[in-house]
Amino acid sequence: MSKKQKIIIAVFSIIIVAGGFYFFSKTKIVKKIEINNDSAQTYEIANTGPVSPISGIACDAWNRRPVAVMQPSDVQARPAAGFSQADMVIEMPAFTGSVTRLMGIYICDIPKEIGAIRSSRHDYIPLAKGLDAIFIHWGGSHFALDLLGQKIIDSFDCMTGSFCERWPVTGKMRLEDTGHITKENVLAMIDAKKYRTEGNFAGYVHQADAALDQRPAGGHLRVAFKKPYDAEYDYDKSTNSYLRTWGEDIDTDRNNDQRVAPKNIVVMTAVSEQITTEQDYLGKGLSDPWANVEEIKKTGVESISGRYNNVQIGDPWYDSSDSGEAHYYMNGKEYLGSWKKDKSRLDSKLFFYDQSGQEIKFVPGQIWVEILEPGQSLRWTPTV
Repeated sequence: MSKKQKIIIAVFSIIIVAGGFYFFSKTKIVKKIEINNDSAQTYEIANTGPVSPISGIACDAWNRRPVAVMQPSDVQARPAAGFSQADMVIEMPAFTGSVTRLMGIYICDIPKEIGAIRSSRHDYIPLAKGLDAIFIHWGGSHFALDLLGQKIIDSFDCMTGSFCERWPVTGKMRLEDTGHITKENVLAMIDAKKYRTEGNFAGYVHQADAALDQRPAGGHLRVAFKKPYDAEYDYDKSTNSYLRTWGEDIDTDRNNDQRVAPKNIVVMTAVSEQITTEQDYLGKGLSDPWANVEEIKKTGVESISGRYNNVQIGDPWYDSSDSGEAHYYMNGKEYLGSWKKDKSRLDSKLFFYDQSGQEIKFVPGQIWVEILEPGQSLRWTPTV
């Protein structure tokens, strides 16, 4: 190749690079989420600036990676520690038609103590993954532990280290109701595990609170899980929030005696059924939950068949459904819509849509997600 040809090629290469830089500099920037699956996924950033991508509240730690903690609904474990400071709480049946379990998600504030902490259920893993959260639990079901053993999410099991502690057993509390973790130990665990600390969750969309004169005088919502796991909410016009009652008691935070009062409530409908050896998951094109279960726990005297349930919330293993009906409560009013979580992706965001198919715009503040089974009662009584 002659010297003249080399010069022409070099000049042409510079022009191509410069043109490419100009094109990409004019392209809208989206947040890229790196996952442990086969490829990367992108979402347009819903919120910009120093606000939590979940709650929409401005805070110093707005870009901190979420921490998702498994917490029980058992009466003996109430009042729970931490929920008043959660950006989001997700509650669903841990056994069909009966006891529920919750997952508190914390970004802006990691409470001084979070607890009680209980065992993982597999349904919560894709929800935590979709939020790009670090998942904290105390043991788990066989199905959850089998999946967590594959390192599909950054997690910490309180049974495997010294970062979690126990409160003294007092009153109605049982030993299993005493496990908790402090803020200092959450941060120390993340540092010890060398987990990424900056969050990649794309976020939910938000709107401003309704003006005071545009808010209704009140309203009452009943989410009828089986007693004593049922929840009720009374809309408070002055704070534009929903005061939570759990069972028969006012729901307060163990840490600060503060009333739990989310600004937004989502009630999703999803089928729940017990995982049994009689079900043909493979025949439905799904994964086999029993693939790694020992025979004695599968069909023997220690069988766990029917002990744990599966909620159809779009997990990539055992769910044939990944969408459903949703009701939303904000600004003192009820809105109808749908939810969707792409079951082909472990890290899919849990989407909330209005009736026109657009993402719901939450008001800034805590989002509380209740997942009801079909047939369980949901009643909203507005105050005119």
